[in-house]
Amino acid sequence: MPGGELIISERNGGIRIWGPRGLDPLPVTGVPAAYAEVDGGLLGLALHPRSADTRWLYLCLSIGDKRANATRVVRGRLIGHELREVIPIFTAHPLKAGASHFGCRLLFAPDGKLLVTLGDGYDYRDRAQSLDNHFGKIVRLNDDGSIPRDNPFVGSPGVLPDVYTYGHRNVQGIAVRPGTTEIWIHEHGPKGGDEVNVLKPGANYGWPAITFGVDYSGATISERTEAPGMERPILYWVPSIAPSGMDFYQGNRIPQWRGDLFVGALAARELRRIDLEGGRIVGQESLLAERKERIREVRNGPDGFLYLLTDAADGKLLRLE
Repeated sequence: MPGGELIISERNGGIRIWGPRGLDPLPVTGVPAAYAEVDGGLLGLALHPRSADTRWLYLCLSIGDKRANATRVVRGRLIGHELREVIPIFTAHPLKAGASHFGCRLLFAPDGKLLVTLGDGYDYRDRAQSLDNHFGKIVRLNDDGSIPRDNPFVGSPGVLPDVYTYGHRNVQGIAVRPGTTEIWIHEHGPKGGDEVNVLKPGANYGWPAITFGVDYSGATISERTEAPGMERPILYWVPSIAPSGMDFYQGNRIPQWRGDLFVGALAARELRRIDLEGGRIVGQESLLAERKERIREVRNGPDGFLYLLTDAADGKLLRLE
């Protein structure tokens, strides 16, 4: 936050504030209820670029029940320990059954537009290649939820105008590479085939037509790993590490890491450092594997250190020095 405090979201719908004296014992009130089953819950948040003035806090959560649910984005003004003037600004279409693959990460891009990642709903994966729905998409919105006029598919018949990119499985990490306007994402593969990609407006990222993974049963999803008109990942993992959360290190406390990409890993229970030189991947390093904790989120702190959240019933806020 502008004052240096940290806002922490909890999957069951809680929002907590951590400050110089530690974790505030009072939770934030006024948070809308989330459908917190399987993959669902309160899954993403972002501050408005001018949050010091607007006080807008954006939340991404799953809503509904096991028979009919969707990914939704709401915004409200965070005043003290209360979220006020809460309104929905986006709801994925159509509703789906099941509680898997909501995506639900938020990023304000350098141009001030809000990017929202949306999962394929698991059972709806083939619809990630169609542009008349929100399964397996990233959408681009103005800060009030309206649609930017320069979105890539505005005016295209039969296409949802908020769609920015498509052909995704379940994006749970998104970040801007420092010193550029490049937006990087990562997404869960099935059994193998986790990916890191660089976003291009209007691009098709291939799922499920191309993939480096197989189904959890071992069945083939696609025999192709590339196809004309579809983007190939700049990095993929086989076997899967189950990536979650992502940020580029921008601090000065560990100079040799500046500009490197850090990815939390759930299945691998580690923090993965991706060594970058001039935007090119030259190596990887596994960190914190000895802790055997699922790393859910990674963020730069204002003090030059990395902050992490673990995924557990007794989840922790960690600072990596």
